[in-house]
Amino acid sequence: MPKILSAREVVRQCIRDGDTVTFGGFASGLMHPEEIMVALEEAALAGEGPKDLTVIYASGQGDSDSRGLNHLGVEGLCKKVIGGHWGLAPKLGKLAAENKLAGYNLPQGTIAQLFREIAAGRPGVITHVGLGTFADPRLEGGKLNQAAYDAGDVVKVIEFEGQEKLFYPSMPIHVAVLRASYADTKGNCSFEREGVYAETLAQAQAARNSGGIVIVQVERIVEAGSLDTRLVRLPGIYVDVLVEAEPENHMQSFGTQYNPAFSGEIRVPLGSLAPLPMGERKIIARRAAMELVPNAVTNLGIGMPEGVAAVAAEEGLEGMVLTTEVGAIGGVPAGGKDFGAATNADCVLDQPSQFDFYDGGGLDVAFLGLAQMDAAGNINVSKFGPKITGCGGFVNITQNAKKVVYCGTFKASGLKVDVEDGKLRINQEGKVQKLIPQVEQVTFSGAYAAQHGQPVLYVTERAVFQLTPEGVELKEIAPGVDIQKDVLDQMGFAPIVRDVKEMDPRIFRPEPMGLTL
Repeated sequence: MPKILSAREVVRQCIRDGDTVTFGGFASGLMHPEEIMVALEEAALAGEGPKDLTVIYASGQGDSDSRGLNHLGVEGLCKKVIGGHWGLAPKLGKLAAENKLAGYNLPQGTIAQLFREIAAGRPGVITHVGLGTFADPRLEGGKLNQAAYDAGDVVKVIEFEGQEKLFYPSMPIHVAVLRASYADTKGNCSFEREGVYAETLAQAQAARNSGGIVIVQVERIVEAGSLDTRLVRLPGIYVDVLVEAEPENHMQSFGTQYNPAFSGEIRVPLGSLAPLPMGERKIIARRAAMELVPNAVTNLGIGMPEGVAAVAAEEGLEGMVLTTEVGAIGGVPAGGKDFGAATNADCVLDQPSQFDFYDGGGLDVAFLGLAQMDAAGNINVSKFGPKITGCGGFVNITQNAKKVVYCGTFKASGLKVDVEDGKLRINQEGKVQKLIPQVEQVTFSGAYAAQHGQPVLYVTERAVFQLTPEGVELKEIAPGVDIQKDVLDQMGFAPIVRDVKEMDPRIFRPEPMGLTL
């Protein structure tokens, strides 16, 4: 029978100095044990909590302010942090930037899968994911600061059956801090009010089989035998400690206290998405949507790529199945502080299983953001100067989708455009160049994609580029745009220019395009 403790008691009794700890949940706070995290920060600030933890997590849970992994942002609490994403936990990222802990960023999906390898007693994950990117130890090995270089490698290059692979070694997990909806007094836990399942089961198994302990935060503890067996996703044989949380620290996500449509308990009518107003975002989304194929299994990145769904709705396109990296199949993915959840999903998988599908080539097309791009077709979305963002699932998704379409404005900071008489007019040029000689960090390797024959497009409001074996080629420009003044002179490298066509004129007209798959 598990112990029932308060969050404060858990921090003082169950987590020791130097432990390797994993925290469950997804970026926007879905499935995240916030009550325990609050207690951990309070203890650390009071000098009463554990010190020098090694922390490993797949999804960077946070609200860009104070919740989630931001609670770990107390100097001395962590000595080493291995995470899939850092951008939503700036307090933790600040410690890494100041070299006050050894910080590593590895592909999110690979970390999620690593928990299963640890659970099964296997040596680690052997995969192609990360080859040629900053996770490759021949580039940076995922190291974010000097403290990480001093601490050593957490990924290796190996040869396996004559092929080059990356090896992400297993490590013992001393403590797994997780969350569920309800638990019975035997420790059986159900997930029925959760928007995702993340990698909770794999983390629990990893800690249990490492000889560690499993701590689960729940909304309520109920009598043994009162939970529907079909809803129990985490059996009591894995669970050592239960913590009953206050409602404010057990929100479904950092944006929503509880929405039964996120957890699949109900389905709600979906109003049609409002058409995007004409502008750079709609132009980019329209051109990107032209790359959809019938019955496409699709992943849309957050931000600019989300416009593809709005264009598809306006055009009446059917057959596109949207998926989220954390496990939703079908439905409409949520954004903002609900990112990761989906309304009216057909199915929700655990995160390691979703990344198995992604890594094996299950995505027909992925639409991702374009922050920096260079002459080799490399993309950076993970590090900008001292700012640590992290890759999240970007590496797994972009390296393995059958087709990748990068979506973003040509320049950033202050760009203003409009459309008149079917032509694009640039009223104010952006101040920040995004197409540069060399990206600051390689989150996507153009050379790797070209070597494997992966189709890659880079769509902006004024130009479309394609990755070729010889490099980046300019393929299309918008009507009304001067190729020299508005495109070539605004780039930090010279693309291949052979046969440049005008972008489809329907993109720049106010009425629907009449797109078909």
